[in-house]
Amino acid sequence: MYRIAVLPGDGIGVEIVPEAIKALQAVGKKCGHQYQFTEALIGGAAYDAVGHPLPAATLEICRQSDAVLLGAIGGPQWDDLPVHLRPEVGALLPLRKELGLYANLRPCLLFPGLLQASTLKEEIITGVDLIVIRELTGGLYFGAKSREKTLDGGEKATDILSYSTYEIERIVRFAYKVARQRRRQLCSVDKANVLESSRLWRETVTRLASEYPEVETTHMYVDNCSMQLIRYPRQFDVIVTENMFGDILTDEASMLTGSIGMLPSASIGGQVGLYEPSHGSAPDIAGQKKANPLATILSAAMMLRYSFELESEACLIEAAVRQVMADGYRTPDLMEEGKTLVDTVQMGDLVQEMIMKN
Repeated sequence: MYRIAVLPGDGIGVEIVPEAIKALQAVGKKCGHQYQFTEALIGGAAYDAVGHPLPAATLEICRQSDAVLLGAIGGPQWDDLPVHLRPEVGALLPLRKELGLYANLRPCLLFPGLLQASTLKEEIITGVDLIVIRELTGGLYFGAKSREKTLDGGEKATDILSYSTYEIERIVRFAYKVARQRRRQLCSVDKANVLESSRLWRETVTRLASEYPEVETTHMYVDNCSMQLIRYPRQFDVIVTENMFGDILTDEASMLTGSIGMLPSASIGGQVGLYEPSHGSAPDIAGQKKANPLATILSAAMMLRYSFELESEACLIEAAVRQVMADGYRTPDLMEEGKTLVDTVQMGDLVQEMIMKN
């Protein structure tokens, strides 16, 4: 019995999470696994209901679970709240911190059926298979923040970016372990020509590299990396980087897969892993069944792999998604001429049926 905390959240979160649950249930039925799903409030929905985006009850449910499946949070109706009560700041960041989730994994794999869905040329994206490992609990997002009045009547805002040797070593060692299981290439991304925190980052990676001689280690400035992801993405195997750089680079990398709706993620490090799509709550299409559930479904596959160590079951979901794509079914974000348009629920049904069929 696997205990899963289910946090649909806001916007399209309530539409895509049920489709991931259907995929998990299909795997469970096929392979003899059972799940206990416990739903809880988070984000704007939680604020509207109880006055806080991360209720204590939700955090406790997460702590008592084996894994957490999260949809998406936030929306314009909560943008004017005090900073600490906004869904992204008041829920997602402290949830990661409280669960000790210091490593975020975002695989970027192009399914063959989506070669024409990307805005990039086919010869550039063919064969793309990389993973970005982002440090998740340090850096600018968690540093001290302040605002103060200036003598000229304006304001001065400050955000502090800091990293300790321990924080860097922890995420880099994790990245090396992942690289060992892949093509044994690690690219560390920083801005060491400008930032002191990046200089410590690069020095630490350089020192640790000698402990992993079987892995080829390279360094790249973040601005160059953002260009290289578009110029020649196949050069990358594992990218490891700090919090803000990873946040930006993974959204860019999503376009290599055709849509950010194809990009799953796993946040791990503590006893309970958190699995969520890389996209946001997309309030502009919420409630219209236009949302692509595949990133969430693929995040469920990552849950099976990393939290439950069910590799063959994770592959079942990924193979089903691959076949549905090959068969030409598309949600609006991926739609192209000659393909079959389906809505959120229909896409989930197709994946579920394919899991049972394979």
